[in-house]
Amino acid sequence: MDIGDFQMSGSAAGRRIVVAMSGGVDSSVVAALAKASGAETIGVTLQLYDHGEATARAGACCAGRDIRDARAVCDQLGIAHYVFDHESSFRTQVVDRFADEYLAGRTPIPCVQCNMGPKFTDLFALARDLGADCLATGHYVRRLIGADGPELHRAIDPARDQSYFLFATTPAQLDFLRFPLGGMPKDRVRAIAAEMGLGVAAKPDSQDICFVPDGDYAGLVRKLRPTAVDGGEIVDMSGRVLGRHSGIIHYTVGQRRGLDIGGQPEPLYVIRLEPDARRVVVGPRTALAVGVARLTDLNILGPLDRPLTAKVRSMARPVPARLRGDHLIFDAPEYGVAPGQAAVLYDGDRVLGGGWIAETESAALAG
Repeated sequence: MDIGDFQMSGSAAGRRIVVAMSGGVDSSVVAALAKASGAETIGVTLQLYDHGEATARAGACCAGRDIRDARAVCDQLGIAHYVFDHESSFRTQVVDRFADEYLAGRTPIPCVQCNMGPKFTDLFALARDLGADCLATGHYVRRLIGADGPELHRAIDPARDQSYFLFATTPAQLDFLRFPLGGMPKDRVRAIAAEMGLGVAAKPDSQDICFVPDGDYAGLVRKLRPTAVDGGEIVDMSGRVLGRHSGIIHYTVGQRRGLDIGGQPEPLYVIRLEPDARRVVVGPRTALAVGVARLTDLNILGPLDRPLTAKVRSMARPVPARLRGDHLIFDAPEYGVAPGQAAVLYDGDRVLGGGWIAETESAALAG
């Protein structure tokens, strides 16, 4: 790999690449490739949290042994490695917001908030302070140069594509960022790590909610916000009480399992959450059909006056839609559209931008 593979022209001499290192195989391979390009390479890790067992479990990142793994890789490559304590910023921007969103009846995406805050904003500034020509990360997305400058595109490997989580990347950030793994399948990345003898070659991938001990997000929310355990009613769409719950943090729009309501003529799903009344409203699947979603904090990365597709959950299939102002109008009813999640807009593989789902309108009303 040469300097051109990091989308920089000319000689590697005098160039400096800062690599965001979480301690995993992906960012470690990026560091190794940057070093192989001939450019001066610096690894930077943000210490983001220290939540007991979360720092030691497989699938964590940016804490505990992961920082040690990042440092070991940098020592092996013979490059500098810096660790910056951003735990306070991460707590405010990501963890506290995560808890508050659940209490408000919304379904948060903490990894997007992390990218918007500590990872990109803070690392961006740190890389600039270090005199970097670019900031490289291990995300599986592609940065392509179009007629009007850098564009954000989905990764070649659809099973690894992370474009949904990077929709809030700003044009200024995209100009400085590099994603050298976006054109590779994951097995090739692990093969490179093995070929280079990196100790993290077989390390498990990190989890989406990396800061939650044992994956028990409800437990973390209860710890941070004790009122989260306040119970309430489970009602049908007419208001008839069907049962009780032990906190709305255990529920999300579209959920079917775990309702503990028996004897119903058809399967019931969570249709909406009413946090002020501490009420969970359930109904048939047809009631989940959404025709319109209102978006907030739109981030625009490309022209939106064209046919587009929208992805409303990280694992969802992009569906045809139109954007009219801040209203996303689906061509066909879409299911499981939850306030708090993101709607990411695409033109083919290109990310045009996206926004946060603030509220939805039933497909029956929209029609």
